[in-house]
Amino acid sequence: MLQLQVISAEWEACSALSAVQDALYVLNGKWKLPIIVALSSGNKRFNELQKTVKGIAAKVLSHELKELELNGFVLRKVHSGTPVMVEYELTDYSNSLGEVVKALRDWGMMHREKIRSQLKKKAPATQGEILRKIS
Repeated sequence: MLQLQVISAEWEACSALSAVQDALYVLNGKWKLPIIVALSSGNKRFNELQKTVKGIAAKVLSHELKELELNGFVLRKVHSGTPVMVEYELTDYSNSLGEVVKALRDWGMMHREKIRSQLKKKAPATQGEILRKIS
């Protein structure tokens, strides 16, 4: 019976690892979640999105949007007219990331405060330099 429990625990761990790897595969990189967060406030055109997600190159944004669209998180809407207008919006499926984004935000805030409190204990010259980088 004990051996069966060990095998079951190992299978659950492998299953959990596989699920996490799947999620990371879909949301990999430093830009996908920031793009999703930027779109959570409403539809945006490409240039608006690039201004909102600071530091992202146009080529990278285009690539990330295509991948997000392929995975069902973003919808690309083309409005006919002169000139043609393209907007990006989140799909209903992207709402499934709500708890993930909230958990990452909460952890990120907690981690930033932890680092700040540790830095306050270090030399003042180093502290100011590093605090500027993480702010």
